[in-house]
Amino acid sequence: MITFIRQHPARIYAVAVAALALVAHYVPELPSALVLGLVAAVLGTGEAVQRTEDRKTAVAGEDDDQADEHQADDEPTA
Repeated sequence: MITFIRQHPARIYAVAVAALALVAHYVPELPSALVLGLVAAVLGTGEAVQRTEDRKTAVAGEDDDQADEHQADDEPTA
């Protein structure tokens, strides 16, 4: 379960945000302070998810660079 969460944080975040939006819409008797607190928490969590995705992209880019270097080493020189 933890590996799934680490591999797909943006998807999990999107589902959670959609569920919170539906609850906020269909339960109008929720106090506005609670809804605003949830909005602030969602924004903070979104920042954390973005940083995680940026880190994954940077690691993938490094892996591609290393693969390119290894491929260049394997090519015969004329």
